[in-house]
Amino acid sequence: MASAHFVEMNETEFLREAVGIVERAQSRGVCLRILGSLATYIRSVNSGHGSMFKSLERFGDGMPLFTDLDLMGYNKQRGEINKLFSKELDFTPDPLVNGMFGHKRLIYYHPQNKYHVDVFMNKLEFSHDVNFGEKPGAGRLELDFPTISATDIVLEKLQIHQINRKDLIDLIALFIVHDVQGQFGKDVIDGGYIGSILSDEWGFWYDATTNLDKTRVLAEELASNGKLGAEHHKTVLQRLDKLQSLITNAPKTSNWQKRAKAGTKKSWYREVEEVVR
Repeated sequence: MASAHFVEMNETEFLREAVGIVERAQSRGVCLRILGSLATYIRSVNSGHGSMFKSLERFGDGMPLFTDLDLMGYNKQRGEINKLFSKELDFTPDPLVNGMFGHKRLIYYHPQNKYHVDVFMNKLEFSHDVNFGEKPGAGRLELDFPTISATDIVLEKLQIHQINRKDLIDLIALFIVHDVQGQFGKDVIDGGYIGSILSDEWGFWYDATTNLDKTRVLAEELASNGKLGAEHHKTVLQRLDKLQSLITNAPKTSNWQKRAKAGTKKSWYREVEEVVR
């Protein structure tokens, strides 16, 4: 496995630059939102928990926090997105990826090669799909700014079949910062929406519930070695319980019930191949 290429900026500089790109896009009517670990970090910083996020050591003690900048946009604005990065920001587009897969993914390289940008279109398509809609004004990107909603960050992490430690730490950080409720609310994790998504896709449900169990195990480990304080540990467990209850109690569709009969005897996730850069 190739070693990760980390962002060649400190966290404060990278955060400022990433938010600046999204704000610049917004001023031009282009809808872009930050995904992944940086989205989690922004939410931690904005809630006064930035130091806690860093202390959880996503990649290990003393290692950088981020490998790239992940954004979500709408395919209908692909031309405007390309203009923003290629013409205004002077980023270098990846000709192979953008030429072959530009309808669903664009990659750009920083002018000084300090990081690269992945722009996904309409949905994430990895182990399972996380959908954001197809056009501005009618999708989930408008729910929050400058990141995708906390709910969608949770789904982004839960869809990973072979989840790793850094993504579990992101989930722990999200549960510290955001309460879980049964409906949409500002700055909360909408467990009702998550339950409705998982109630129609058994495979996604299986991986998501497995990952919530893994989150609980890692939270226990971090609490036992002193990296997660007692109050934060308690909060994480309570919110995990709440989300797991909402997922369990969500009425399952006939599609879910039919697929559940085969269980893990039949492949339930998509194999993911990393784009070679």
